[in-house]
Amino acid sequence: MATHNELGKEGEALAASYLQQKGYTIICQNWRYRHYEIDIIASKGKKLHFVEVKTRSTSRFGHPEESVTKKKFRFLKQAADEYLFQNPGYKWIQYDIVSITFGKEGPAEYFLLEDVFM
Repeated sequence: MATHNELGKEGEALAASYLQQKGYTIICQNWRYRHYEIDIIASKGKKLHFVEVKTRSTSRFGHPEESVTKKKFRFLKQAADEYLFQNPGYKWIQYDIVSITFGKEGPAEYFLLEDVFM
């Protein structure tokens, strides 16, 4: 497996733990339908959260959340639409981004962007 794939998998696992510590209930990780994927589907309160996770080993080339393009966000929304079609009953949804940057020394830095819309 390529290094960037391993970093992504590690980031998704860390993001799930991070969200759980913040009171989210993880419903699904790496949910797939055709060519769509949602990194994390979670709930908190009455909201269903569709979470995109971005991880980088350094901030040298910018923050991870900056790599979520309009195209990527459109794919996330289309995947969420399909999830909601297959799992009806949710009234409130939200799109979030968890950004994780590993430092040279010390713990990883987390940044949660809530209620994102592009």
